[in-house]
Amino acid sequence: MNPAEPPLDSDACYLALKTRDARFDGSFFTGVTSTGIYCRPVCRVRTPRRENCRFFALAAQAESAGFRPCLRCRPELAPQGLRWSLQDASATLAQQAARLLDEPEAWGGEVPSVDGLARRLGISDRHLRRIFELQLGVSPLQYLQTRRLLSAKQLLADTPMPITEVALVSGFASVRRFNAVFTAHYGMSPNALRREGAAREANCIVRLGYRPPYDVAAMLGFFRTRAIEGVEAVGERQLARTLALDAHGRRWEGWISADFDEAQCQVVLRVGESLHGVLPLLIRRVRAALDLDADPHAINARLHGSFPQGDGLRVPGSLSGYELAVRAVLGQQITVAAARTLAQRLVQRFGTPIATPHAGLRQLFPAPEVLAAAEGDALGQIGIVRQRQAAIVAIARAVAEGRVSLHPGADVAATTAALKELPGIGDWTAQYIAMRALRWPDAFPAGDVALHKALGVQQSRQPAREAETASQAWKPWRSYAVVRAWSALEVSPAERLRCLPLEGAPPAARQSRLRGGTGSDPNGLLEN
Repeated sequence: MNPAEPPLDSDACYLALKTRDARFDGSFFTGVTSTGIYCRPVCRVRTPRRENCRFFALAAQAESAGFRPCLRCRPELAPQGLRWSLQDASATLAQQAARLLDEPEAWGGEVPSVDGLARRLGISDRHLRRIFELQLGVSPLQYLQTRRLLSAKQLLADTPMPITEVALVSGFASVRRFNAVFTAHYGMSPNALRREGAAREANCIVRLGYRPPYDVAAMLGFFRTRAIEGVEAVGERQLARTLALDAHGRRWEGWISADFDEAQCQVVLRVGESLHGVLPLLIRRVRAALDLDADPHAINARLHGSFPQGDGLRVPGSLSGYELAVRAVLGQQITVAAARTLAQRLVQRFGTPIATPHAGLRQLFPAPEVLAAAEGDALGQIGIVRQRQAAIVAIARAVAEGRVSLHPGADVAATTAALKELPGIGDWTAQYIAMRALRWPDAFPAGDVALHKALGVQQSRQPAREAETASQAWKPWRSYAVVRAWSALEVSPAERLRCLPLEGAPPAARQSRLRGGTGSDPNGLLEN
């Protein structure tokens, strides 16, 4: 049975297709009945006739209708197009289910299944299938299979990984099953798809699409001011860093670099050979860290009236939620520059050396197990005060023991509650981690003093309550509203995200700075 057609405006979709409008990349896919192929709106082939076009909100819907992915525009490169809603319970449930299927880390060592997904959501598998198909037009298994096939297709086209390894890391139980499903859906074998010369490349190159507008300078400026020497290197259009991942029962260590190709609305990701075995997970992390799946059209429709200057801003994420949490604690009550200095000392004292082809990349951020066992004296010697020492060790232990998971597939409410039970973690830091590590688009640190200033409520008797009230108009995109509000406090429009407030500083610390406590500049605007 074919899935129901999604509620898309076909005329608007066809106009976007004719103009190859990158703003709608991933928002829909076009199935061409005369060829049996489905494409992205940005595909450069000759525009098909209107009567030959069918439009789908998801790639899984197009494949369920019998269409094969285009080999030229490559639908696997498109940013995701799921919409956020906090009002429609059924839509929220379906989106959360899809989010869990999209996140490899959400499952640990467990193989994703409908039964397991239903248990995680606290509903029956029958109800899950009904809601999922009603909202997204495909079954959970069809959605998951399309994700796996498109992931495998990207690895076959862009990496030197053996086909056996591609099958396994993409989520297929066996190579035989992978070959059968791939051939049945795409009309060619994995061997036939593989590009000539891919096997001769030592380091794979993967392209990741995004929708404009995207303020690349702001995003890279944010990371540049926080870059740890030896771990990160940020150029004019490139971000490179070392990285360690725990997956498949082992630790993977290596390096990556991400170059922005603004003309093509893509990020060119280069990955060291040692990380090939976790490439699907790594791609998901990079997409989250650079916020490549954001839908500016939907976000700007809600926020442009209040923050017209920020249409290209994204919420900076992180390649490691654990690392972000530690760095957020390090930055409490001090400037961004001082926090970077402490992070540098922490890496030098507890980090692990690593060999890379990049001269500026030579250290790994300390592993959770290392900081969990760190002595107070050792942390104190590098300038970390006692309260922060306890918070860092608590975070490291919680992550190392599996009591807290800091990734986009984690339950937001449960995770933020668990974080706030740790010493030194208040609501501001928990919301900050939810915004950047959990990728929650509706995080809102209502007690933030810099936010109060940006919203003009700092003189109110209850500024947090007034900020919370004002924020209701920005749901479900309050994380983006916060970034835009912070950006409005800058001294120079060219700086953009470079000068966000203190990393994880609680409201009391920010108030202290406003009063001339640890610095006379309330928003870090004068840092070097």
